[in-house]
Amino acid sequence: MSRWISFIFSLLIILQSHAQKKQVCFTIDDMPLVTYGITDTVYQKRMMDKIISALKSSGIPAMGFVNEFKLFNNNQLIPFQVQLLKSWLAAGLDLGNHTYSHPDYNTLSSANFFKEIIKGEQVTRKLMTEHNKKLAYFRHPFLHVGDTKAKSDSLNQFLTAHHYVAAPVTFDNADYLFAVAYKRAQDKKDDKLIKQIGDDYISYMEQKVLYFEKQSQALFARQIKQILLLHANALNADYLPALASMFQKNNYEFISLPQALQDEVYQTPITVYGKWGISWIDRWALSLGKKGDFFKDEPQTPEYIGR
Repeated sequence: MSRWISFIFSLLIILQSHAQKKQVCFTIDDMPLVTYGITDTVYQKRMMDKIISALKSSGIPAMGFVNEFKLFNNNQLIPFQVQLLKSWLAAGLDLGNHTYSHPDYNTLSSANFFKEIIKGEQVTRKLMTEHNKKLAYFRHPFLHVGDTKAKSDSLNQFLTAHHYVAAPVTFDNADYLFAVAYKRAQDKKDDKLIKQIGDDYISYMEQKVLYFEKQSQALFARQIKQILLLHANALNADYLPALASMFQKNNYEFISLPQALQDEVYQTPITVYGKWGISWIDRWALSLGKKGDFFKDEPQTPEYIGR
């Protein structure tokens, strides 16, 4: 009898875990857009409109991180690019600082990197003020936070002094590799390959979600408030509705970045440093002494995507 009680109790725990409402924040880097050299403004506006529409229709309060060099041509502000950001803000979405030109903190001095942060806020801060918002969040290019404790601490001190909060990433992924393959397939007008890439992208992202859920459970014995990294490209413009549906199917609700960062997990100390650009879940795992086997099941991109 006691075995049956134990079995039923275990089953109830499993069912409760599956029914648990999980939470994810969508963040989108390299704003306004990643166009792979396509300068057609009609194409760009359509892409931005599709991204905004998908986010709004799914009730996703996304945060976009801006590289302001995309707003200029020969040091002249491009009104159309600024308008793209205005349309984002007009939709009730938020913006953060992703530096001016997306430099690598691993290869740049701290002083020069800090100049990039300041240079990267000039237009965005004004736009945020116009919408009664404050520019408050920073996303590290390449997720490089500093390859030594000293360099990482230096950046954190700078961000604090300039009233920025760093935006971590837990659901890290290679959406940019799929996006490049998607663009090549579009150039070839290969509709079959276009669909295959899109379908495989959603499948891959679901595998990543399930993997990081498992890691979250292993590290913290619960599901943390997750933060997803995406890029503002044509792939996501076309597949954000399917991506949102995938998260909903897996019992997620969509939250803002400030809501996600309320989770105390983001106060977990990081004590190991390197040149990597990885999920904060991986950083915490390494800091907690986890070794190779802990990371062995992470999903990889299909081989054809990297060709």
